[in-house]
Amino acid sequence: MVLRSVFALYQQVPNILSRVAVMMKPQVVFVLGGPGAGKGTQCTKITENYSYTHLSAGDLLRGERAREGSEFGQLIDRHIKEGQIVPVEITINLLRKAMEETMKADEKKFRFLIDGFPRNEDNLQGWSSVMDDKADVKFVLFFDCSNEVCIDRCLERGQHSGRTDDNRESLQKRIQTYLQSTRPIIDQYEKQGKVRTVDASHKVDEVFADVKAILDKEG
Repeated sequence: MVLRSVFALYQQVPNILSRVAVMMKPQVVFVLGGPGAGKGTQCTKITENYSYTHLSAGDLLRGERAREGSEFGQLIDRHIKEGQIVPVEITINLLRKAMEETMKADEKKFRFLIDGFPRNEDNLQGWSSVMDDKADVKFVLFFDCSNEVCIDRCLERGQHSGRTDDNRESLQKRIQTYLQSTRPIIDQYEKQGKVRTVDASHKVDEVFADVKAILDKEG
């Protein structure tokens, strides 16, 4: 009887270890949409209601730009002001570091919303080469919103945010960059059946109701 119990436990060990390994591997949801689509607002609401950690690629880059002694600060600043995409190596390094630090502080925090990434093919290829075996991308949460609504929201936000890129000239460049570079990435994931689309033109609570339905279904 004891031997049978030990043997049964021995058989379960690989499965137990496998489950632990999967749990410890970062589970990622990419959050994409145009500037002003409400990604940050919705990510905040998600983290308040679900066990996700929100990582904003833009916020991480702005934080690195402002960090005293950063070797990448000026380069990041130039790209952001021109509405251009920062080199992928910098962004992935910041994202990876943030995930590692979060999981090190609390091993239960292994689910991440990565907001504003990947923004182009170079981002996607960089992620695939560096992170494919280190994190699982569950799906893309796509906030779909018209260019006009996005620009109006950003201009309103710019009155209080202090962000240097919340002005019409930068916004028009950012919109063009988004359409030319990021939409094709969303289309790629769509073909894989990994895009969950939300109409982001509605009010915040209405948008979140749709987000909640998606997350409840995905588990």
